[in-house]
Amino acid sequence: MQQSKIFDIESEDDFLKISLEIFQYQFQNNKVYQRFCQLLKKTPKNVSQLSDIPFLPIEFFKTHHIIAEDNEIKPAEITFTSSGTTGSTTSKHFVTNLGIYKDSFNKAFEQFYGPAEDLCILALLPSYLEREGSSLIYMVEHLIQKSDQKESGFYLNNLDELKETLLKLDKSGKKVLLIGVSFALLDLIENHQFQLKNTIIMETGGMKGRRKEMIREELHSILSKGFGVSTIHSEYGMTELLSQAYSKGNGVFDCPPWMKILIRDPEDAFTSVKKGKTGGINVIDLANINSCSFIATQDLGKINKDNSIEILGRFDNSDIRGCNLMVL
Repeated sequence: MQQSKIFDIESEDDFLKISLEIFQYQFQNNKVYQRFCQLLKKTPKNVSQLSDIPFLPIEFFKTHHIIAEDNEIKPAEITFTSSGTTGSTTSKHFVTNLGIYKDSFNKAFEQFYGPAEDLCILALLPSYLEREGSSLIYMVEHLIQKSDQKESGFYLNNLDELKETLLKLDKSGKKVLLIGVSFALLDLIENHQFQLKNTIIMETGGMKGRRKEMIREELHSILSKGFGVSTIHSEYGMTELLSQAYSKGNGVFDCPPWMKILIRDPEDAFTSVKKGKTGGINVIDLANINSCSFIATQDLGKINKDNSIEILGRFDNSDIRGCNLMVL
């Protein structure tokens, strides 16, 4: 299929049609996913709607080579890895077409925040910068390059410099985005207090073992007070995906047109739950065409009656990893 069609989706019918095409493609070309589907007795012959499609448990990315090879060996252009804890097995996402990832994050970011060129982007992502293979660092680095503003850039432990830059930019009236891992944003406001007027604060979740986990409401309340802003934005993505959902406040997320979140029964992985009920998050990421587009995550969430999406946390406290995975 033409990969460009992924980003031309305009309706639910379009999404269903392309999802079924990609399911058939991955069933034929992703041997791990094919075997998983066969064990569930699901094939392109008896899959006709989204609820029929099997979702591959995300743990498979730790133990298997998840790739759709299309009858030819495609070398990975890059391998993204999850952070993991010391001694734990990390996920590996073999990306054979970086162009799709770039299209996905650029188009999604522009949909929610406008052109990166219009923003000064400051990144406070020390735990990601300190290791190799982070898909988040790859994305933010490219957005910083697109912003093409001299103040845009990464900050590691130089919080005093970040404070001065942030205050100067905010006062100048420039539109600023500060994207940071939760523990680092908390470190910043413990040392400096702000009253920002022109800055978006976006957390990517995760304490990475640096602090105790906390529920979203508590975290956002502390960050809102410390930065002097009314709302805290969030990004929901992970190593195993090539797309991101965004929240502009209150923990309510929206997906780009080629990504969808579904909720499964936590007691029965093959049954969906009603709107308003909490369950496990299944993600359809059509940008993941060369890997697996149908993934059962370890995260908890719910779809409200107005179709807004809430990300609530994880099934348990074990193996904290990825982006925006906060514990209940």
